[in-house]
Amino acid sequence: MNKAKKSLGQHWLDDEFILVEIVRIAGVQAGDTVLEVGPGHGTLTKKLCQAGANVVAIEKDEALADQLIFQQLSKDLRIIKGDILEFNLNDLPPGYKVVANIPYYLTSNLIRLLSESKNPPISITLLVQKEVAERVCAEPGQMSILGVSAQFYYDCQLGIVVPAAKFRPPPKVDSQVIHMVRKSEKNNMNTKQFFRVVKAGFSARRKTLHNSLAGGLNMPKDEVLSLLEKSQIPPPTRPQELSLEQWIKLASIINHNSQT
Repeated sequence: MNKAKKSLGQHWLDDEFILVEIVRIAGVQAGDTVLEVGPGHGTLTKKLCQAGANVVAIEKDEALADQLIFQQLSKDLRIIKGDILEFNLNDLPPGYKVVANIPYYLTSNLIRLLSESKNPPISITLLVQKEVAERVCAEPGQMSILGVSAQFYYDCQLGIVVPAAKFRPPPKVDSQVIHMVRKSEKNNMNTKQFFRVVKAGFSARRKTLHNSLAGGLNMPKDEVLSLLEKSQIPPPTRPQELSLEQWIKLASIINHNSQT
């Protein structure tokens, strides 16, 4: 068996119950197209194939990819050697699902890539670092750019916690499953303008929104104060305290103001 490569954040998961639970949470059914990122030794891949899915597995480690190709786990499995961040998602049929046990370092970039794609998955089920899972599914009071970004596009839920000891080699922290379902109602807001406001708001996390927006958007503080009042957001509020709905309302008012 190939030795895990620290540079690729590889940690093998063989626990039968957890693997089956990931597939169950993902709602994989016969005939689904599933994109798996970093299949490794194929333990999760096998469960996806057994569920009747057409699996497209992207593996950056060439030795592991060759091993999976040699195993011929299923006629409905396609192994692609490469980096998921360079893969053309438009090559997949609409309505595909993503199911994966991914390296921790990849989480934020992968969620952003999938969310903003012209051909986004209808659902994303990932096993990630527990702390990151909590950030993705956070509620007002604990929000972050990652949480706002993920929840802008998806309804996010936490799944089972997977102790570090379940992996080989064990990582330093526990992991947790997150399940994200694409929102059916598309938000008509200009996403570029929306995230411009969100990034400005989180540009100085320890500061109040009044100050961080003024600095991040290069706007006079009295103008920001007026816009916050229109948004019914108290000036002392900090960025992590806002709900997604409040961010949307605030961004809409700020963007409307900049156009008038």
